[in-house]
Amino acid sequence: MPDVPQMPMGESLERIQCQWCQGMNPKSALACQACGAPLDIRNLVSESGWREAPRIRDMTEIHFNASTCQVEGEIVPVAEINLGQGDSIFFEHHVMLWKEEQVPLGLMPLSGGLKRVFGGMPFLISVATGPGRIAFSRDASGELVVLPLHPGMELDVREHAFLLSSHQIDYSFVRVKGLTNILFGGQGMYMDRFITTGAPGLLILHGYGNVFERRLGPGESIMVEPGAFLYKDATVQMDVEFQRLGTGFFGGTNMSLARMTGPGRVGIQSMYVHHATE
Repeated sequence: MPDVPQMPMGESLERIQCQWCQGMNPKSALACQACGAPLDIRNLVSESGWREAPRIRDMTEIHFNASTCQVEGEIVPVAEINLGQGDSIFFEHHVMLWKEEQVPLGLMPLSGGLKRVFGGMPFLISVATGPGRIAFSRDASGELVVLPLHPGMELDVREHAFLLSSHQIDYSFVRVKGLTNILFGGQGMYMDRFITTGAPGLLILHGYGNVFERRLGPGESIMVEPGAFLYKDATVQMDVEFQRLGTGFFGGTNMSLARMTGPGRVGIQSMYVHHATE
């Protein structure tokens, strides 16, 4: 009996599945409509298990709700949002690049103002409401990491890493118990937390350098240099451990590392830049 040709993994007669966000796309699509990842390139995974975040091609268009996001450029990428009627997004105050005149801006009410200031977190979060176009970028090279969040997901993100989020996602912050300013290379003891409840949403992060992700199994741990941390599932436990280096004259020197314990995803960035609030 002749061999039956096998379909490539994740592909069906009419739909193809994105390897990055698991979204389903028309078979003719070249990029995922939900996250922008190229569909004609397989996952790039190192022998140690780190998966490289997909490099979104110039002018790739991403769809969410009644809106679209077009990623422009590759070295210092821009996220240009075409907001549909009734859609809104929120973002850090200083990352807006330009907007159309008719797009109104407002401020998101935030609790814990003094804690946010002392923790080095942004205390002004702006909101833009459609219809109309508005664009965002970080003043640095790196990658945009597009993360569609399904209902019931919680994601923790280092401060000053998120570029924008759709209005369906709840935004708060969480204290990393027992940690001081040694965490995140001196950036504070708080993380941004993004939660979806009954509806899916879209979260876009900026990672300096290149971004890599690893999925940890239950009880599996990995040590990460604190400045490299970018995001994690809320199910991943984070603790700082101090390792003594050398003996004798240098015996008092310690290295601080963040222990990440699964289950869940951990994202890291290959370059770390200090921000003014640190």
